Amino acid sequence: MPVIAVIGAQWGDEGKGKIIDLLAEKADVVARFSGGPNAGHTVVNPYGEFRLHLVPSGIFYPYVLCLIGNGVVVSPSVLWEEIEQLRAHGVDTSRLFISQRAHLIMPYHLLLDKLEEESRGKKALGTTRSGVGPAYVDKVARLGIRMEDLLDKENLHHRLQMVLEQKNAILTKVYGVPPLFLEEVYQQCCQHGESLGQFIRQIDPLVQQAVERKEKILLEGAQGSLLDIDFGTYPYVTSSSSTAGGGCVGLGLSPTKVDHIFGVFKSYITRVGGGPMPTELRDETGELIRGRAHEYGATTGRPRRCGWFDAVAARFSAQINGFSGAILTRLDILDTFASIKICTGYKVDSDKLNYFPSSAVVLEKCQPIYEELPGWQSPIDHLHHFDQLPPQAQSYVKQLEELIGCPIVLISVGPRREQAIELRPLW
Repeated sequence: MPVIAVIGAQWGDEGKGKIIDLLAEKADVVARFSGGPNAGHTVVNPYGEFRLHLVPSGIFYPYVLCLIGNGVVVSPSVLWEEIEQLRAHGVDTSRLFISQRAHLIMPYHLLLDKLEEESRGKKALGTTRSGVGPAYVDKVARLGIRMEDLLDKENLHHRLQMVLEQKNAILTKVYGVPPLFLEEVYQQCCQHGESLGQFIRQIDPLVQQAVERKEKILLEGAQGSLLDIDFGTYPYVTSSSSTAGGGCVGLGLSPTKVDHIFGVFKSYITRVGGGPMPTELRDETGELIRGRAHEYGATTGRPRRCGWFDAVAARFSAQINGFSGAILTRLDILDTFASIKICTGYKVDSDKLNYFPSSAVVLEKCQPIYEELPGWQSPIDHLHHFDQLPPQAQSYVKQLEELIGCPIVLISVGPRREQAIELRPLW
């Protein structure tokens, strides 16, 4: 049985939550491997509409084992709030487990994230201020507090004392704000340990056992590949590895065990926060897309920047991830347009680029070169087969497939589970 990774292929918000929810029906394990509460997956199903920030989207199937991997940074308060919300709607959370190696987002991370972003002024990165970046900094600096530390109160107190000495020096001497008190932070952690202790587990044996039993394992990506810490538009990126490679490191899974990597692409493109976006539409067309798709961040509520599909960025994403298939979402949002544009290249001054530049400074200068296709101007949200789509919609999909460089295996035409057109078997 296969191991499938579902990866965001753009700047996030591609509709991964719905795809995970759809694929999880036949999965045995769904595992989140990177990011933190700065990611938000919107899922619409018979239980209602949910915005999940940490809990894997497979939680709605009672037979699915849901894992939060070591590559995730966990806000204990956000996680507990999600668990309580799910329970209130009758969702079973007894099969949810968190890696004991996952790092915690601490109160000082939230404070430092806010202070650091404010200090950048007009050069702010546009973070969600949820403490994710500072938590990853501490992980790399070997100053982090891990989930397993919540279960060892004596060691926890010792580590907090050491870490807070450093953090309070930064808070008071650099930013001029009051220090945090050791006992208050310690008591908060003890409370989190009591509420979340039942979910903390060494999960790598669970993953290995599932592989040995040939169970269906679904790896749930968080942010998009263009926000990856290494391959994204640095410094306007997230703080973790959001590409397929991060799925192995963030879960303790050998790369040789991954059978399929599916990239999720929106039929247009969006971005939240700062950073270059060559096809951004700062006009009525962009507003129309935002309004029709309700493009506002699931985590922050901020309006997303909208633009035409960027095939240059899409090819780059497909190459660094090695997509075996592409999933196209929100095709129905383009129903009303008389014509639709696709960016097939960039122009910088008098030079033409057909590759995605590593420099955000260069990307900022890139002007899109467009190919224009006729729209279909009819609703498609009720259709279930590819040959039922209007000819213009079929042509658009086939053109994107050619430009991305891998087959499109699924098309989403609405937010509900049943609003999907499967072109090839996914499992």
